[in-house]
Amino acid sequence: MDASMWIAVAVFVGLNFVAASSGGMFKPGAWYVALAKPGWTPPNWAFPTVWGLLFALNAWAGWMVWEVAGTSRPLTFAVYVVSLMLNAGWSWLFFGRRRMDLALIDVALLWLSLVAVIALFWPVRPFAALLVAPYLLWVTIAALLNLRMIQLNPRAQRA
Repeated sequence: MDASMWIAVAVFVGLNFVAASSGGMFKPGAWYVALAKPGWTPPNWAFPTVWGLLFALNAWAGWMVWEVAGTSRPLTFAVYVVSLMLNAGWSWLFFGRRRMDLALIDVALLWLSLVAVIALFWPVRPFAALLVAPYLLWVTIAALLNLRMIQLNPRAQRA
């Protein structure tokens, strides 16, 4: 790999790290602990573990597509970046603002953006598209969890 490819790897890792940092900035606290949660809520340790793996796979997928397409697919990479922005926004909305309703809208848009990323990656590098599929699955679970928590906590308000 030449220097430009290493720079591309660093950019994709950096973009995913910035998105992941939102989860570190807006953490669950006493408000979240006090919420009623469905029995199928993953254990607390699963969230950073799974998200770390998913962001690594997402960075790898983005780099793989960049390696083939470079700057020839600006829409593909714009959608990719939008998906990361939506991901970062969810933590701010859910934990930072305590707005489960707005977080649900955000996660629905994130889900759609990931479907678009997979569709845009597929013709360039099918394997890269497949690397994003677990991310889509986890976001599906997160969206369902977000919805169920709204249902279980109709009086939960922003602090």
